[in-house]
Amino acid sequence: MKTPLCLAFLMALAGAAAAQPTFDSPSPTQGGSTSRKANEMADKGMYKPVEYANAAKPGPMIIVIPGEIKSNNASFTQKFGPNNIADFAELELGKANFKVLERTNLGPLLQEFQLAYNLGDPAEARKFLQKGKLKSTKWVLKFDILKAEQVAQAQEGFSGRPSGALIGILGGGRGAAVGDVAVSSVQTGESSGVWIIGMRYKIIDANTTEQVATGYTEEKMELGAKSSSVLGFSGGESGGLTLDGMVQRLVQKNVWEIDSKHK
Repeated sequence: MKTPLCLAFLMALAGAAAAQPTFDSPSPTQGGSTSRKANEMADKGMYKPVEYANAAKPGPMIIVIPGEIKSNNASFTQKFGPNNIADFAELELGKANFKVLERTNLGPLLQEFQLAYNLGDPAEARKFLQKGKLKSTKWVLKFDILKAEQVAQAQEGFSGRPSGALIGILGGGRGAAVGDVAVSSVQTGESSGVWIIGMRYKIIDANTTEQVATGYTEEKMELGAKSSSVLGFSGGESGGLTLDGMVQRLVQKNVWEIDSKHK
């Protein structure tokens, strides 16, 4: 049976509407060798969704409050604040099928609860959890950065100038001169730095403000660069996972544990 023309058109239109949009790169190097290398490295740092083991099971009503960043590393604290981490956590907990109350919808009520909790006044904190939208909350979660430090750095390189000079001294003649120039032009370098970033989560009972569970995970983040130059031709690569990407991966690991062990 032939499909009517109008029906085929509607089906094609529906298929086009369902497809996720794609965009072209305006970069003048797009498609070139440097572009391919850079994109291959960037692909490894792209967001990758996690398959949460108990995602089919609905989780309780929860609130994520901004945690603490206990690291004194200036590079990290200038880039990140507790709200960034809480935003990532809300996203992942929602994907794990927890019922997440948006902090932005709770207004000053959540701020007052958070202040009372951080001041160590559980009785006062409980009062706020018995009001409005907070009454149906079972858990309060917070994610803290306990460690963010560069723990290792290494670099190595090669310069052809001493070897080229030796060829010029021992060789003599035009061939030696050419070899001197070629070897002396070789310059290579490579450096790597490794960070360790650790994150803790806490699950707090919304009725008693007592701690229900806690966990900790850490990951290595490597940043690297290498370059080379021979007879005027140079090349180089640099890259690594960003702090944003690393924090999101740590959140995913912690949410996976919460979903697997505590739902």
